[in-house]
Amino acid sequence: MTTLDEFFRIGETITLGAHTFGAEEIKTYARKFDPQPFHVDEEAAKGTLFGRLCASGWHTASTWMKYNLQHREDVGETPWDGPGPRPQFGPSPGFEKLRWLKPVYVDETVTFTRRATGHRALATRPGWRILTMACEAFDSTGDKVLEFESAVLVKTG
Repeated sequence: MTTLDEFFRIGETITLGAHTFGAEEIKTYARKFDPQPFHVDEEAAKGTLFGRLCASGWHTASTWMKYNLQHREDVGETPWDGPGPRPQFGPSPGFEKLRWLKPVYVDETVTFTRRATGHRALATRPGWRILTMACEAFDSTGDKVLEFESAVLVKTG
């Protein structure tokens, strides 16, 4: 019989995918959501702390989310023979400790991961649990560029 720990893969680091951040993609995202000079203009970026065009931290974080959801859909139906109905993922109540640790420059490939760290029942919502995760992203040299702690609500009853 499958346990919730097995279903959630507690403690296992899961690679969600990798993404290469191109110059036009970086500028397009930044013009809409984070129009600072080092995200929208190569020449202007040269005179900033970063010295060249780099992706917005929000861009890297939202790309993590894209790959997280794609991975959930790509793995198909994880077998469930545990007690009660099959767990169903719901919305996230938020995240904590978001840190952008290193700039993501043009043409850098970033690999996104997550690791479920625990879960608990919600006293205020019977039949629901909160699943916590460590979320990270690494550049092509293996350096961590992004980290945060996230949570998601899961219907289990």
